[in-house]
Amino acid sequence: MQIVILILAFATGVLLAYAILPFDQVLRPTLSLVHEKAATDRKKKWTDAPRALIKGLAMFNKPLCIGPLGARISKDLALAKVDMSPEEFLLIKELIIGGLLGATLPFIQADVILFTSLMGFAIGYILPEFWLKGKISKVKNAIVKQLPDTIDLLGLCVNAGLDFMLALKWVIEKTPPSALADELNLIMQEINVGKSRRNALSDLSKKYDLPDLTTFTRTLIQADRMGTSVAEALNILSEDMRLARFRRGEQVALKAPLKMLVPLLLFIFPVVAILVGAPIFLDFMQNNPMKNLVGGASQKR
Repeated sequence: MQIVILILAFATGVLLAYAILPFDQVLRPTLSLVHEKAATDRKKKWTDAPRALIKGLAMFNKPLCIGPLGARISKDLALAKVDMSPEEFLLIKELIIGGLLGATLPFIQADVILFTSLMGFAIGYILPEFWLKGKISKVKNAIVKQLPDTIDLLGLCVNAGLDFMLALKWVIEKTPPSALADELNLIMQEINVGKSRRNALSDLSKKYDLPDLTTFTRTLIQADRMGTSVAEALNILSEDMRLARFRRGEQVALKAPLKMLVPLLLFIFPVVAILVGAPIFLDFMQNNPMKNLVGGASQKR
């Protein structure tokens, strides 16, 4: 009898808990964690095997990546924020070349097979390079766009009384993930392990070779070297960066009419010409005055 009473009391407590707390607050967090873990496991299961195969095949390209080619590809991949090794990048090129040759050679005549093979090699080698350069360009543009706001935040933090390193840490933690935030985090880690601030900032400037980023790093290096106020340097730099961003906006606005000229000539002007000229042309075809003139001359004869 006591066991039955305990079971009933436990069931009553559970029912009261479900009655007081909503279902979402009771089970939804647990179920969401379970589903997220299952989805992550499935994703790992589907991605680990192909990635392991790619890494295994890419090991054959290791001799090609020992010299300057591998160093250049490694630098470009690091700039583009692509999680890939130079061997894997070369393997992608080889797969594209093989796919192009395999898809086109059966349909090519024998007299142009050499030219087609050379074109396949060229396209397969150049396409990944274009993709990588595009990724690098996107990262650099993102850094240039985010730099003025980041400098403003650093200046506000330093003016509020924080040290430069504490201000840098605050900006990294509070701003959303971005390419510039990753680079600033890397600078902070390098300084924490013993690298000087000047060398860390100089390496960042050399890494991307952007005028705005170079100005930012040189200003901080000069302030550190001369012992001047970092807050004053950041305030001046913030004003210069805002002015530079305004001028870039003006340049983009001035280029807009030239960019609009091509779609106007190709798509809008032909449509306007058709709308204006089609009724005139149809009226001319139906009521052709030349026919009346020719007909009147023949009747007179």
